[in-house]
Amino acid sequence: MTKVRVLLAHNNYTVQGGAEVFFHEVARVLEARGHEVALFSAAEDGLEAPHADLFPEAADYRHGSIAARAVRLPAMIYNTRARDAFARMIETFRPDIVHAFAIYVRLTPAILDAAREAGVPVVLSCNDYKHLCPNYKLFHHGRVCTECRGGRFHRALVNRCCHGSLAVSAASMIEAYIHDRLDLWRRNVSIFLFASRFMAAQTEAFWGPGRVDIDFLRNPFDVDAHRVAPNVGEYILYFGRLIDEKGLDLLFDAAAEAPEVPVVVVGDGPDRARLEARAAELANLRLVGPAWGADLARWLESARAVAVPSIWHENFPYVILQAFAASTPVIATRRGGMPELVEAGPHGWICEAGDAAALAERMRAACRLPAAEIARMGAAACAYAEREFADDAIYRRLLEIYRRAGA
Repeated sequence: MTKVRVLLAHNNYTVQGGAEVFFHEVARVLEARGHEVALFSAAEDGLEAPHADLFPEAADYRHGSIAARAVRLPAMIYNTRARDAFARMIETFRPDIVHAFAIYVRLTPAILDAAREAGVPVVLSCNDYKHLCPNYKLFHHGRVCTECRGGRFHRALVNRCCHGSLAVSAASMIEAYIHDRLDLWRRNVSIFLFASRFMAAQTEAFWGPGRVDIDFLRNPFDVDAHRVAPNVGEYILYFGRLIDEKGLDLLFDAAAEAPEVPVVVVGDGPDRARLEARAAELANLRLVGPAWGADLARWLESARAVAVPSIWHENFPYVILQAFAASTPVIATRRGGMPELVEAGPHGWICEAGDAAALAERMRAACRLPAAEIARMGAAACAYAEREFADDAIYRRLLEIYRRAGA
């Protein structure tokens, strides 16, 4: 395939989480192999980046009075300034293909209209369920939810499932109805890309089989940047956000059922204070706060296994790949795309979500296994990550997808 000019679009330029990492990593992989790449996002204060002068302002929907947010609602649903700015970006850069990521609320799918009108094919990487679900998680108030299936988006308002707010839930409901009525996703996207087969199956369950063209693209992951010295430690490690959908209560219940198993929790989030109170009652569990970089690597190096006890449908959690890169097996729940990673080889174990007794028994079993067996599983996990998520593998998939989309 000849070199292509690729225009990547995502809400945020500055890295705030895994979605931004994916956005920039795709750019890095393409640029390293000689392709011309341009990035497009919403404007950010003080941002110095190529083409930043074209980046549009995004509406702020989380702050201000209800009346002020109501005034900003149209721009959250269909940002005409973003559409026009994207049209100028296309005219300036002249891409062969647009690769979009998370664009709702800030850029909005209005930018996809600009690509279609310019005759540029679009592929869309779906990192969450926003194309199906107003709150993007298929989860609220402690439970998995698919009540909006069949275009019943009013259920978001009934359940107040968007940030627990009536106003935000109402705005998200209206957004979903308008996007669905205008068919903004399906009419403008040539290929929908998913990291997990689970999310692809959910898309077909909501929209109907065969209604859109689906393909698979996993997130690039730099194993070398997350590698630690192979070691078999003593404790079960959790690291990540401290929030209800991550299953921390399940993990704490399992720790209470298996008091002989040491557990370390690394992270921060809205549930931290409550979980610290619970941790004080458990002699075998330590909640040590957030850690990144070398500090997190030290916790990984001394872990026997990493627990990912999520009770929502995680799509493609980076924590699993970080554990694999650290030669550490994973104990995860049967939710979303996690089984596709953990059950792809002798990398770890899957438990049923919400079953604290099963999780406790699996943690006990991991601690009983000989160190040599844990080391063998960790080595297999690291080799799997090296093989499946290396730049060359991701690059080959990108070229196949772009070619099929018409680039």
